[in-house]
Amino acid sequence: MLKVPDHQVAGHKAGDGRLGPLVDDSGRFYKPLQGDERGANEVSFYTSFSSNAKIPDHVTRFFPKFDGTQLVEASDGSGMQPHLVLQDLTFNRVNPSIMDIKIGSRTWPPHAPEDYVQKCLKKDRTSSSLPLGFRVSGARIFGSLKLGYWEPKNKSSIQKLSADEVKLLLKNFVSSNASEETQMKPDCLFASTVYGGSTGILSQLLELKAWFEDQTIYHFYSCSVLMMFEKELASCGKSPRAEIKLVDFAHVHEGKGVIDHNFLGGLCSFIKFISEILTTPEDCAADSLVDDAQRNHIYSDNGSV
Repeated sequence: MLKVPDHQVAGHKAGDGRLGPLVDDSGRFYKPLQGDERGANEVSFYTSFSSNAKIPDHVTRFFPKFDGTQLVEASDGSGMQPHLVLQDLTFNRVNPSIMDIKIGSRTWPPHAPEDYVQKCLKKDRTSSSLPLGFRVSGARIFGSLKLGYWEPKNKSSIQKLSADEVKLLLKNFVSSNASEETQMKPDCLFASTVYGGSTGILSQLLELKAWFEDQTIYHFYSCSVLMMFEKELASCGKSPRAEIKLVDFAHVHEGKGVIDHNFLGGLCSFIKFISEILTTPEDCAADSLVDDAQRNHIYSDNGSV
């Protein structure tokens, strides 16, 4: 039985006659193929990436697992339509906090139609993409069983945050007192376990950065880093299952031997924001948290630390 995902924070959402992704009860995510070259391009990327022996295991873990394509009943009632069959990244997660960060100051691919370039350029200029090298596309932050989730009232507003506002949002993401109504300063209670440490978000981002500093196979335009963890586990002193994944590959192009400076630059900018939260003693944690992450971001070929 297919249903609408509970934890989607960005992109086109299914429901009320709209076309969007669906999930099943076995951990699969069904993403409708876009009818133009974007759908074919995303299938081509997943097919190429999943069979490329040059991609090390510790890098493939940052990408959703790909199980081909399948005809399923579309969410908009248009009948059987082709869908990508991917890993449901929130499967078996309990009340996860999730943030979608679109990476890169430029979001349009080479040789895109002029009208599409102008559309993307306008959005990049009016959002935080151009000044920061990334923008927050969506967020869903778990408060508590009583408070439920915090989500932005306006999707476009979260994409236009200033540097200080982005930093505040990233602090709220790992705070026990995160709330839309509260005027309290974020306590960053979970920063050390979610962002810091040898398996935290920063360590994973640094590992991904190390690959992008060398890889020249692909250029990723309009691709997002999906960041998630489980606050209830962190509250109990357990591993919060902090994890990043890359998603949305409709605009991936061949690298042709050139480093993807657009994505790498945006990723470095985002890493700087996370690092600064961990190195601000009055807010969160000591410098040693970043040191630990930097020392532990190098993985062996089999992905083990």
